[in-house]
Amino acid sequence: MFTTPQGRPIDPTNLTRTFTTLLRKAGFRRIRFHDLRHPTTTLLLEQGVELVVIKELLGHAHIGVTATVYAHVRLRLQRDAIDTLSTALDGPASGESTRDEGDDPQLCGATVR
Repeated sequence: MFTTPQGRPIDPTNLTRTFTTLLRKAGFRRIRFHDLRHPTTTLLLEQGVELVVIKELLGHAHIGVTATVYAHVRLRLQRDAIDTLSTALDGPASGESTRDEGDDPQLCGATVR
């Protein structure tokens, strides 16, 4: 929640006017202040903030709403995680030993998509 310097709630009209002025001065196209929710939520997801925490921040009554609206972000993050795992399984990093101690099965690298 944003407040005035005196701690009172900001009047929505004043918020819109100030936000529009800031956008114009920065050379950005006009958007609603409410439109900042989506990119903010995307950034939180990408930083690993749990969905339940984001649900509470957004004020969604049910986590299913949050999960549905941001499913595309979660799918991209899952693909990134799989790509990271694939890279890790491609083989040892340079400088690591590749000799087999005989106790573990030989690792194989496979691209996962």
